[in-house]
Amino acid sequence: MQEIRQQRHRRTATGKSNMFSGLVFCNDCKQKLYYSTTSYFEKRQDFFICSTHRANKDKCSGHYIRAVVLEQQVWKHIQEVISVVTRYEAYFRAEMEQRLRVQSEETIRIHKKRLAQAEKRISELDRLFIRIYEDNVAGRLDDEKFAMMSTNYTQEQADLKTEAKSLQQEIQEQERQAENLEQFIYRVHKNSTLTELTPYALRELVKAVYVEAPDKSSGKRKQRVHIEYDLVGYIPVDELIKAEQA
Repeated sequence: MQEIRQQRHRRTATGKSNMFSGLVFCNDCKQKLYYSTTSYFEKRQDFFICSTHRANKDKCSGHYIRAVVLEQQVWKHIQEVISVVTRYEAYFRAEMEQRLRVQSEETIRIHKKRLAQAEKRISELDRLFIRIYEDNVAGRLDDEKFAMMSTNYTQEQADLKTEAKSLQQEIQEQERQAENLEQFIYRVHKNSTLTELTPYALRELVKAVYVEAPDKSSGKRKQRVHIEYDLVGYIPVDELIKAEQA
């Protein structure tokens, strides 16, 4: 509930808001897509655009998607997820448990390695700080250099402690994947009677949406989005349906 409240969409200067604000990211640069509208736009004209592209067109291509198209694609996928979970719950649970286990093992391994590195560097910085303090007292290091090095070490250590805390939380989250999957299934059932996508359901089910650059090679504008669901990540609906029906 706290996470959902923190993610509540803000209104623009026009007084308009969109339930996807804060949830949409560029699939290439991973930066947010900004919600763009004006007071005279109709709903069908509102759009999201890559923040990197908007600031510098050379750094990322034009990831632009109309808000109504984004909503249609995400709602369609959510409906498919709801259908799979409610119709084939046991199969969905078994398949996702296997996928999440493999993903979690690799993620935990990487995070634990990085956490060990961060903790080692934090300890090194403690020793370095003691050394420069002793050098300063003994006159081997002047006050100006001591102040500069002390500030740098303190900032680096603070950054590392923040990173270490985040890594520890992520490791704990990965280790609770079984609980997370059950919680996600519960949320799906709770929203299984929806007839339209609501802001609350969106925030409860979806963690992020990544938008690809449009493909115009066929002469028509085609654009894909990738949905990262809260607690479980990506759900390959098409694969699950084919496997169940095979």
